[in-house]
Amino acid sequence: MTQLDVRPRVGDTVSGAAGGEGGDGDVRGKGLGKGSVGLVGSAVIGISTVAPVYCLTSTLGSTAGEIGVQMPAVFLAGFLPMLLVAFAYRELNKAVPDCGTSFTWTVKAFGPRIGWMCGWGLVIATIIVLSNLAGVATSYFWLLAGEITGNPSIAALDDSKLVHIATCLTLIAAATAISYRGMTATKGVQYTLVGLQLAVLAIFVAMAFQKASAGTFDTGLDFSWQWMNPFAVESMGAFTAGLSLSIFMYWGWDACLATNEETTGSAKTPGRASLIAMVVLVGSYLATGIAAQMAVGSGTAGFGLGNPETSGNVFAALAGPVMGPMLGILLFVAVLASATASLQTTFIPVARTVLAMSTYEALPASYAKVHPRFKTPGRATVMAGVATGAFYTVMTLVSENVLTDTIFALGLMICFYYSLTAFACAWYFRGELRHSARDLFFKGVFPVLGGLLLAAVFLKTLIDMWNPSYGSGSTVLGVGSVFVIGVGLLALGLVIMLITERRSPAFFRGEILTKSTPALVVED
Repeated sequence: MTQLDVRPRVGDTVSGAAGGEGGDGDVRGKGLGKGSVGLVGSAVIGISTVAPVYCLTSTLGSTAGEIGVQMPAVFLAGFLPMLLVAFAYRELNKAVPDCGTSFTWTVKAFGPRIGWMCGWGLVIATIIVLSNLAGVATSYFWLLAGEITGNPSIAALDDSKLVHIATCLTLIAAATAISYRGMTATKGVQYTLVGLQLAVLAIFVAMAFQKASAGTFDTGLDFSWQWMNPFAVESMGAFTAGLSLSIFMYWGWDACLATNEETTGSAKTPGRASLIAMVVLVGSYLATGIAAQMAVGSGTAGFGLGNPETSGNVFAALAGPVMGPMLGILLFVAVLASATASLQTTFIPVARTVLAMSTYEALPASYAKVHPRFKTPGRATVMAGVATGAFYTVMTLVSENVLTDTIFALGLMICFYYSLTAFACAWYFRGELRHSARDLFFKGVFPVLGGLLLAAVFLKTLIDMWNPSYGSGSTVLGVGSVFVIGVGLLALGLVIMLITERRSPAFFRGEILTKSTPALVVED
């Protein structure tokens, strides 16, 4: 028996392949600036998009409130499916280094319609996150201004919807402009902002451990290895709720894959960068969670992380008590830097996904234009900025509850497109799974496990969303508004896809980006 692998290998020249570094012959180059990002720069983009300091201040208390002292265990549990999915991204990127990432890969594995919906899930999730990041950055901007000037009335300006929306739109415009100018401008800003937030986070962790050892707070706890045991969580409902929050805290690491056509060594560097970003994130989350829990505990009294009055913004409550009045301001700066940095880098995956969808005729051709000087998807980036600004403005004016519930629906989108990408990996490489033990596990077993875990969270979240008490507690015709928003956004994507299919039938007939496997096995 002879096996013949006819797939183009990395290093072969393929007409139209991304970067000329392999992949299938129907993968198209898009004119992006090649070699603009290295391994460190790519990892920084992944970390920045996740925004670890912002994620911690907004979810640390909520997670502790849901699952108590097992918070570190849930951080680890949320890391597992993300790590398994990261292996899928790495293997797919080696074979098809295309900036369309999840969209391109699921099209090639499952066909144009599933691939289009996967791309829609990524785009709409990113716009929701961009809106939330802009809102958080705006609030911290005025909060920091009030702290620096010692004038509460300045901080109170954020309570004015007009001032808040105007500031928010200004930040969105600035982030759009930086992303528009290309990866070189992005890197320079990101090294500074990511370095600042990680340094301040390290200071907070060190000082929290110091306060814990000194017994400064009555609610502090002694460390226990039981904190790392996910099976000690009291109920499955509490575990699922905590896991959903944990998955949200890791979302965004795949941004470094969206720059694969602009990265040196596009077939390998982005995958390595994503794993580096994941390790930095889980280390930061565990260190901060353990240090904070030891210092103030996870209960609802005093500075306890589970206190409902402060759980939505933990660092605002702990900055002064843990770090003192002077250094505490640094923590406000770090949260602002984290949200601002992520606001800017989160434009990367949505703009490049839209660019790829347009290049392959799955969206109007106008979004396939790349700026001749900056080598960026200029029109797609501006579109993402306008959509984000419009979405945030409308949601804020209609109801703050609607905006809150939209953010709760985000988890549905994340699990949707991540799980599809994981399953796409196993199916795309199905002809190679028996080549070696490495291929079996990294291209098949690990991605399928990750996809199943996220699919389970997707289904559980879908069921929970039906309950009106989920999220803000508001309802639409007796159904939870979070369910209506989450399912409604996916249904909207389906409608847009059907309209697009009438205007671009070639893509949906599978003539542009073909449904194929990377290897053809011939037996004789």
